Amino acid sequence: MSPLETLRRMNRIAGRPLLLATFLARLPVSMTLIGLLTLVTSTTGSVAAAGLVSGAFALGETVGGPVIARFADRHGQRVPVLAAAVLDAALIALLVAAVTAGAPLPALVALAAVGGLCMPQVGPMARTRWVVLIRKGSDRGAERERSVSAAMSVEGVLDEASFVLGPALVGLLTLTLSPSASVLGAAVLIGVFGAVFALHPTAPAGSAPVRGAAGRIARPALLLLAVPMFCQGLFFGGMSTGVTAFADNAGHGDLSGLMYAVMGSSSAVAGLMMASLPVGFSLTARTRVAAGGLALLTLPLYLDHGPATLAVTILVLGVAIGPHLVSLFGLIERAAPPSRLSQSMAIILSSLILGQSLGSMASGALADSYGHQGAFALATAGGVISFAVTTLVLRGRWYERGTRGPEAPVTKDTGVTAI
Repeated sequence: MSPLETLRRMNRIAGRPLLLATFLARLPVSMTLIGLLTLVTSTTGSVAAAGLVSGAFALGETVGGPVIARFADRHGQRVPVLAAAVLDAALIALLVAAVTAGAPLPALVALAAVGGLCMPQVGPMARTRWVVLIRKGSDRGAERERSVSAAMSVEGVLDEASFVLGPALVGLLTLTLSPSASVLGAAVLIGVFGAVFALHPTAPAGSAPVRGAAGRIARPALLLLAVPMFCQGLFFGGMSTGVTAFADNAGHGDLSGLMYAVMGSSSAVAGLMMASLPVGFSLTARTRVAAGGLALLTLPLYLDHGPATLAVTILVLGVAIGPHLVSLFGLIERAAPPSRLSQSMAIILSSLILGQSLGSMASGALADSYGHQGAFALATAGGVISFAVTTLVLRGRWYERGTRGPEAPVTKDTGVTAI
């Protein structure tokens, strides 16, 4: 299936408005993290302090994301997502006010953690929504499998595109207005388009809990995926802080968001091309190759660079990120219990956010002590560990169709297949 055919298939299932809403509603995730790094660094002059605030926000997302997703699985997506989006927009605005007012660092860290706690994880719930729509449709057998694969690929591309445009918007708003404007822009997006996503007619209803093994999340094939996803988070934490530190030391601190977006652009293109790979190239094999690329392509980061050569280096590095994420989310869809797909995806995504949180905290201190290359070392470590785990532990037979349990139960009161 070509990339164009993939997009056409998704348009037939639900139309462009849903794709647009899910994309714009997830932009604040990348915007807030890189925006807080830029804002706090420019306000306090400390990359370490910025890493703590950004990391605290990400840590809050790690805890809050699965809780919001569980409510969405049980009670439907509309009310939990709407309430979380509106509340989070207000909390982000309050955090910006506290930073610009010079509030103490502990207060900023605490407020950032609460803001992250209320950030709705649109990506996992959007993937669940597509699967619900596909199972409600007329597709059966192999045709349905192709539609599900298309959905996972498109959602992966939307994630990657958000990592491109999110930092780019941060850089643009910072250059034209102020660092505060970039974070406030994220608050507006989550408040407006989070609400649009929540109220869209495709929002699935809740489902009754499934007893026994069919509804159990604690299964090795699923939980193991948290490790490479955590490593991807370490990679993001090290790269974002390293790029910020490099730009700041080079006297181009306002360009950190735009430089980081360079990596996201190649990542998004590579993720889109995943839909064109042959079926015989299995998800587990794709994950291993991409993880190896994450490790190997970080090595040129340790050469002496100017802004232009570093931009080229991270552009090349980005080609491994999209395939790594798209493949991991495809494995999650194979391993998760259908009645708890949103929560399963949110839990594994939370491991990425946790890795990014800890990576931001640790790499901030490393950047202060050893410069930007100290932060980049954490990105290399993430790639190496992910490659080791996916090569030595991950088994392809765990993710074959028909091995994860019975089909999804019927949603109460609607007759719709539950996820």
